Amino acid sequence: MESKLKSSIIICLGIIVTGWILGSSFQNRNKNLDAISVIGLGTKDFVSDEILWSGSYTAANMDIKEAYSKIISDQKIVSAFFVNKGFKSSEFSFGAVNFQKKYRQITIENSENQYDKKHEQIFDGYQATQSIVFVAKKNPDLMKRIELVSSKTSELINSGIELTSNTVQYTYSGLPSLKQSLIEKATKDASERANKIVKTANGTIGKLKNASMGVFQITGQGSTEEDSYGGINDTESKNKTARITVRLEYELD
Repeated sequence: MESKLKSSIIICLGIIVTGWILGSSFQNRNKNLDAISVIGLGTKDFVSDEILWSGSYTAANMDIKEAYSKIISDQKIVSAFFVNKGFKSSEFSFGAVNFQKKYRQITIENSENQYDKKHEQIFDGYQATQSIVFVAKKNPDLMKRIELVSSKTSELINSGIELTSNTVQYTYSGLPSLKQSLIEKATKDASERANKIVKTANGTIGKLKNASMGVFQITGQGSTEEDSYGGINDTESKNKTARITVRLEYELD
């Protein structure tokens, strides 16, 4: 009899504890459900106010001194070309001369066995390379002249110089303040969305539980490029669009 009583008490205690655990879980679950999460968007179109454009040209010779002499001679021709295009010598700069040993591969065949071939690397002289760089910041006139001349460098062929042009790069000096303003805009947008949703459902919004920011994206205006996990930073378009998202989670009263 005493044994049965003890068993009954243990079973009752087990039921009470289990009920308490389930009740607490249900209550916590409801607390998590009594919240709303919204995403706000901040976007702005802007025009780049900085430009960087560069090109390079080479000279080759079996003698390194001759290769250097040729590149320096070509430097004077390249400089004169851009000055004649309306640039001041202070508006562009030349990089250091870099040298690279060139090799060519020859194949030596065995006259007795056509499948027996040897490949050897033969020294083929030195190649000297020099770059020229144009930079403009908050200078619309210089930016326009750089844009125009970047497509006319093929004219240097007439002087025996092949200048390899790199892609024009566009950036924006006011990026930090632009990003800050977009965060504020996205946060306001998320807050307004949350209030409208809750008001429509006859609810009451509570305090902010959590806030997180998405990646900062810069794309060309009209671009259909999808958002990237690491963020997009377009430097090839002069006219750009910046965007950022902010996620807010509110409690519901």
